[in-house]
Amino acid sequence: MENYDIVIIGGGPAGLAAAIKAREEGIENLVVLERDDVLGGILNQCIHNGFGLHTFKEELTGPEYAGRFIDKVNEMDIPYKLNTMVIDINKDKVITAVNSEDGIIEIRAKSIILAMGCRERPRGAINIPGIRGAGIYTAGAAQKFVNIDGYMPGKEVVILGSGDIGLIMARRMTLEGAKVKAVVELMPYSGGLKRNIVQCLDDFDIPLKLSHTIIDIAGKDRVEGVTIAKVDGNRKPIKGTEEYIDCDTLLLSVGLIPENDLSKNIDIQLSNITGGPIVNESLQTNIDGVFACGNVLHVHDLVDYVTTESYNAGKKAARYIRGEIFDNRDSIEIKAVEGVRYTVPKYINFDNIEDVFELRFRVGDVYKDSYISVYFDDVREVHRKKKIMTPGEMETVILTKKILEKYPNCSEITVKIEKE
Repeated sequence: MENYDIVIIGGGPAGLAAAIKAREEGIENLVVLERDDVLGGILNQCIHNGFGLHTFKEELTGPEYAGRFIDKVNEMDIPYKLNTMVIDINKDKVITAVNSEDGIIEIRAKSIILAMGCRERPRGAINIPGIRGAGIYTAGAAQKFVNIDGYMPGKEVVILGSGDIGLIMARRMTLEGAKVKAVVELMPYSGGLKRNIVQCLDDFDIPLKLSHTIIDIAGKDRVEGVTIAKVDGNRKPIKGTEEYIDCDTLLLSVGLIPENDLSKNIDIQLSNITGGPIVNESLQTNIDGVFACGNVLHVHDLVDYVTTESYNAGKKAARYIRGEIFDNRDSIEIKAVEGVRYTVPKYINFDNIEDVFELRFRVGDVYKDSYISVYFDDVREVHRKKKIMTPGEMETVILTKKILEKYPNCSEITVKIEKE
């Protein structure tokens, strides 16, 4: 049995940032477990730029961004195990993992940081009628084929879903010589960042068909085309609006799911909205000493936000090891209502806030010229106007310790969207 103060599960951007901060906080006895053969996670296949504007004040590619954290981990001599699959965690914080070098190993941790990232929603989850032939990929799988393995999935492409990965792959496939016929989106708005719509679709004259879906896939051994149709307010296809598009490849960008199979093993409470753990202001789950950060917690739109959040998780796990914080019994619930889908965190203990507190959330629709409002019981403390808010972009409210101290007897905090 190996023993560590902190074990970080996942060596992507979240896990690396958490490990670095925990070490900076004085925790020497820690380890990172990564199932891939390299550190860096999904960033290794994200060769486009746009990373690091917040963290490093410059524009980097995904591998460059990951490389800076990998270099830091090596400089700080933080141990990690590659090709190591965690297969179980129990309530005593004993982790069971396996790799080819050590075989089956058991590791006892005083604290665990969950940083397993997320996975793509597959075709089976959305029930598209039609053939099961070749040529249907998730956008992330296609990205790996093109950027890592050097294979082109196809020449004539339709993309279902306008999340950021789908938008980026529309541009990537075009740059590699494919013809992207259309990006088809079920909702009346895109699920990706505005900058990606402009840079990946508009700049290449790729049509974005909002309020559309695929109702059939044609072909036998391989995709030959798809039939799309407009949808009504209930997201049901409208008869008579069908349109057939020739293609040999269909990429699916239909959502990301936090990777929480391990979390379920120890009865961590998961959000019905995000699919990730429910956490407090210190990113601690309902299980004492178990923290979560990055896309395993909720899907982020910017890796810079993942880094900030994961630094916080590493810092708070270190404070936990030192016995400085955490009594969930005094936490106040943060309620998401009237246009706000969820908040991270969901609970806050004022005593554990050192200086400032970042509250992140997503809206459930497109809002123009509206206000983000935060109420402490019946008192509106925050009322900030925004020109536009969309579900594809995460929102942040910063609350200072000074604000929180104004409401020592607060029983609940409410976040909502208001028109005035």
